[in-house]
Amino acid sequence: MNKDVAFKFESYQFDKVSINFQNLSSENLNINFKPSGIFKKDESEFALSIIFTADTEENEQFIEVHSVAVFKFKNASSLDDIPSFFYRNAIAIFFPYLRAFVSLVSNQANHPAFLLPTLNLSDLEVPLKENTTIV
Repeated sequence: MNKDVAFKFESYQFDKVSINFQNLSSENLNINFKPSGIFKKDESEFALSIIFTADTEENEQFIEVHSVAVFKFKNASSLDDIPSFFYRNAIAIFFPYLRAFVSLVSNQANHPAFLLPTLNLSDLEVPLKENTTIV
């Protein structure tokens, strides 16, 4: 592993947003995050994808958001060059953007803003590593 690997948060976008306010009958929602990644070795670029969903206790979907955050690496030409702390940090870096977007979109629909709490997402590190592919 290259010890001088550095990365920067390059960009992000939200590809899909679906909100059904009719399914927001209570404040008890099951929140789920599904992370995955694609490492583009020729560009030294990592695309972090997160699918965020919130469902009611009756498994009715309230919100679904598909997002992609792009990170650029310096001195990383293979997946082995990526430091292990990147996976946890990439999610932590991007989460405030996702959180703000969900609040903004729900509020812009003339409904009370849906506020995601500040969360410890360190448990997503392993699923992200397991769901990362190389292209």
